[in-house]
Amino acid sequence: MQNILAIIGGSGLYNISSFKNTKWKNVKSLFGKPSDSILEIINNNKKIYFLPRHGRNHQISPSNINYRANIDVLKKLGVTDLISISAVGSLRKNLPPGKFVLIDQFIDRTFLRKKTFFDEGIVAHVSISKPVSKGLVKACEASLKKKKISFISRGTYLAMEGPQFSSKAESNLYRSWKADVIGMTNMPEAKLAREAEIRYASVAMVTDYDCWHPNHEDVDVDMIIKIMNENAFKAQKFVVDVIKNFENFIDSNDPATKCLDAAIITNKKYWSKKNKKKLKNIIGRFLN
Repeated sequence: MQNILAIIGGSGLYNISSFKNTKWKNVKSLFGKPSDSILEIINNNKKIYFLPRHGRNHQISPSNINYRANIDVLKKLGVTDLISISAVGSLRKNLPPGKFVLIDQFIDRTFLRKKTFFDEGIVAHVSISKPVSKGLVKACEASLKKKKISFISRGTYLAMEGPQFSSKAESNLYRSWKADVIGMTNMPEAKLAREAEIRYASVAMVTDYDCWHPNHEDVDVDMIIKIMNENAFKAQKFVVDVIKNFENFIDSNDPATKCLDAAIITNKKYWSKKNKKKLKNIIGRFLN
């Protein structure tokens, strides 16, 4: 099976400008409109895809992102591996602005979003006890080291609904839960990637201390944008390298691989034509 990598770029990362052989493609989904067209990159005769999560002009709020359509169109294009890059706030003193964090766990506090592909006619319960791909995380780690980008290898990402930043009480509550960073976009993205049997890794780029910090009580957009632009420059260098090396770290025992085998409860004889049509990209291997 061919391994195909996609990058989802968050705040500050709206394009990958380091490659010449590129084109934007419009890809349709039965789950609605994805965030933007998909940038197809041809590198060493291999295809890589890039999707700006908020759109190229950052016009989509975290709660209004069509996460299902985004994952569906990437699956339609044959994507097997997905690296999410996103801006986050820090909940720890040892995670200053500019630091990158390779996420290994999530706490989902979002409540306005469609979180599953299996909400009508076909029921599935996938496990996300281990929500990220160890192999893909190792690929990210190798590239971050090579590019001399400061990072830590583990961290818990708390996903809040937004678009407002936290109150101080909320920020301190999340710290008491041992969360390391806070963001607005990795959920339900990681859950949907698992349902689509796509290996997933999250690279979180710290832009600020959340408001818990006594010397950084007021989080403002101007401060975040300055750090965000610096992080985006580093992220561009990271992406160029990880595109070259990710296949060296593929883990055949990754929990995302064929996870639907043990997740779909509804007997196939009850799958309607409508269900099968809408989910054809997600459950395609069961329909052949």
